[in-house]
Amino acid sequence: MKVGFIGFGEVASTMASKLLAMGIEVLTATKGRSERTRTLAHDLGVSECDDIREVSRKSDIVISAVTPGVAVKVAKKVGDHVKGVYVDINNVAPSTVKEALSHISNGRVVDAAIMGRITKDLRVKILASGDSAHEFARLSDYGFNIEVRSGRVGDASALKMLRSSYTKGVSALLWETLLAAYNMGLDEDLLEILEETEGEGFRERAISRVMSLAFHSKRRYEEMKDVKSFLSENITPIMSKCTSKIFKEIIMRLDDLGRSFEDYSMIFDHIKRSL
Repeated sequence: MKVGFIGFGEVASTMASKLLAMGIEVLTATKGRSERTRTLAHDLGVSECDDIREVSRKSDIVISAVTPGVAVKVAKKVGDHVKGVYVDINNVAPSTVKEALSHISNGRVVDAAIMGRITKDLRVKILASGDSAHEFARLSDYGFNIEVRSGRVGDASALKMLRSSYTKGVSALLWETLLAAYNMGLDEDLLEILEETEGEGFRERAISRVMSLAFHSKRRYEEMKDVKSFLSENITPIMSKCTSKIFKEIIMRLDDLGRSFEDYSMIFDHIKRSL
């Protein structure tokens, strides 16, 4: 089996490393890429192709792992050259996935969504949908954690977007509630009571969620734009608008704080002083 990658950033290089270790030939095209990317591909032992069209022709499975803004452009470029299965694993909306995959002439396409941070062990779950999803799932025999959800292109990306809506909404609600509790001197009491209903370890998870939101509020705010747009295709969003509003407020309140805080009390103290 030959697996090709269009794009060779963190996602592609991590997957490639795993496949190579399992004896699978990996192809990519790094012409025009940075010296770091070319060196990384060479050091891993990836087979170099002249361009992404050649990668598409020679691969049994070709995985598009590019920046979201060029997912459709790349699919158009290689559409008539794909001989095997084409997998779009980019972090894009379901409508974008459908548009990109519509350009693959042979119709053997897969919508794939990485449901977390990718690590070297590849334990993170990858959802897959589309008629050819089971062919992509063969990579589970080589250390991947692929779960086929349906035969419809767009379902995997939709599930990722829906989960994003839920997790970001929970983060926003937790932030607002814990901040109010902190201002009343009841934050530790609240966390203790919630742990009784939410289960052991809730306190640590809650604090981790709050700290993560403080660090990444700008990115989460931008991601919520896609969530709201996606939800608007099916409902009139209410919670997602409120979530965005809270994220924007966090950005405004913490803009001059940097990354100097060590726990949530320092963050909330800073916010309290700024009001």
